[in-house]
Amino acid sequence: MSMTGRRRTRSTFRTNSPRSMSTGSTRARSMSALAVCAALAAGCGVVPGTSADAESGDVTVMTWAPEGTDATNKPGMPAMAQAYARWINSTGGLNGRKLKVLTCNDHNDRVAAAKCARRAAAENVVAVVGSYSQFGDDFLGPLASAGIPYIGGYGVTNDEFTNPMSYPVNGGSPALLAGLGKELAAVCGPVALIRPDTIAGDQLPQLLNSGLQAGGHAAALDQLAAEAATEYGTHTKLALERTTNTGDEKKGCVVPALGDRTNTFMDSFRRDREDYPDVRTATVLGSVDQTVINANGGKSGPYEDSYITGWYPVAGDARWDEMKKVVNEEAFGDNRIDPQDAGVQTTWIAYTVLKAVVESLEGREVSSTTVRRALDDGLRVNTGGLTPTLRWRFEDLLSVVGFPRLVNAQVTLQVVREGRLVAARKGFIDTTKLLENAAD
Repeated sequence: MSMTGRRRTRSTFRTNSPRSMSTGSTRARSMSALAVCAALAAGCGVVPGTSADAESGDVTVMTWAPEGTDATNKPGMPAMAQAYARWINSTGGLNGRKLKVLTCNDHNDRVAAAKCARRAAAENVVAVVGSYSQFGDDFLGPLASAGIPYIGGYGVTNDEFTNPMSYPVNGGSPALLAGLGKELAAVCGPVALIRPDTIAGDQLPQLLNSGLQAGGHAAALDQLAAEAATEYGTHTKLALERTTNTGDEKKGCVVPALGDRTNTFMDSFRRDREDYPDVRTATVLGSVDQTVINANGGKSGPYEDSYITGWYPVAGDARWDEMKKVVNEEAFGDNRIDPQDAGVQTTWIAYTVLKAVVESLEGREVSSTTVRRALDDGLRVNTGGLTPTLRWRFEDLLSVVGFPRLVNAQVTLQVVREGRLVAARKGFIDTTKLLENAAD
């Protein structure tokens, strides 16, 4: 998963020096978000929402993601949104209304992200659905001014878990890292975390350590890397040296949390690991999927026996069959859409939420205001077991400091066996308590 953010010029190593997530600014932002949420509930100070076209009856939404950049790219998300629209319209639309999907490329750039949000307002969309951007502080402001809800972001920024216009469907990077740490505590010796040298990346050690320490494990060794690095030879050698020959009976574990750059890191790791056979890897879905595992040698590659946490069931689970059917029927040959990609999966779930909302408004106006109210008033969304039942009432929020909009902190544990990503255990792992500890 990408935890990119505002770039910095330095690239250094640190050991056991995670920055606290519970800074004054974070707490202030969280309290501000809760205050705005209360104002929304009271109907105060909200710009009137946009609505479905009165003449055509279309329900217009937007999906955005970065494409063609040097960092994280998620072209499958807008492509999945368009395939979903073709499918739903071929079956009668949303309660008879045609679903119209606009797409936007945020270019991994804060100015472009804000432009996407302003375009969403200008186009009168009723929601932004199933999208990815690392610049939440730039796009959520324009959306809030227009009263447009943000349904099912990727969870890559804190803003998605603080802004009252955001309706997340997963626990984002926080839940993945905390859950991974809890599992690694029982099976790993020393753990080295390699992560981006960015403001967002600064949060990763605290999250991973919350799980490690809950399992009685020492904090991870924290190694920083340039966000757009093109090789990681120095990083891999240092990580391997620090996690081996320690006298611990358990294998050392190296955790790359570099988003799209994880594959580049593993090129170096695979070469250097020959001298360190007792070191294993572990990471989070979004940094690794089945295509990445295949490209790195499958069962003979460095990911074999690696633990990987994800938000959803493994891609081979039957609960994804309907999504795969839609992709096959509406986007056959579109290589942007990989059903194993966590971004594509998130977009599918977000549009499942949108469908449930519009169906709940049968006979009533479909607008950004009515969509938001349906979500705030306690609409329950069943995602077919891909997530727990989702609901965003104030009392359903999990009260994790720094993440007041979090409603789903559950993750799945997966493992690479014989080169295939399979479930390591049944069901979901609840990381709520771990995240509460991370915020202390």
